[in-house]
Amino acid sequence: MEHLNRRSALKFGLAATAATPVFSLAAPAEAAAPSYSVTDGMDLGHGRRMVEVGEQESQISAYKSIKIIDVIYQPGASDPDDQPMMDMDMICHIIAGEFKIEKKGIPAYTVKDGGLYSCGKGKSDKATNISNVVGIHRIALLIPA
Repeated sequence: MEHLNRRSALKFGLAATAATPVFSLAAPAEAAAPSYSVTDGMDLGHGRRMVEVGEQESQISAYKSIKIIDVIYQPGASDPDDQPMMDMDMICHIIAGEFKIEKKGIPAYTVKDGGLYSCGKGKSDKATNISNVVGIHRIALLIPA
């Protein structure tokens, strides 16, 4: 290993300090939303389609496995008003578009591209794509053990 004297350490420190603003201004990397065709997946009606992304055994003891699905909403599309109660917990990640989420007992709220929200077993919600682009919900279905 080469000897590091005070002068080299000072030069190295100044170089690192000069580079810090460059790194702090960089945006975090995000994966691009998938580009689905109008025939991909299964038709759910109401301008929505569902694509199965994958399933993996869970390392969380309360859940047997975790299944990932994408629900694709055309602009203005929404879930039907008579949504059934959910039979498992879910985590929803909006990877494209902007959605109005309506749940019983709380005011409606908006979730934008990159945002998350959760849905609990025994509850229901209604999602509406309020953007002018095709919206995608990536949903982690937490399948009970």
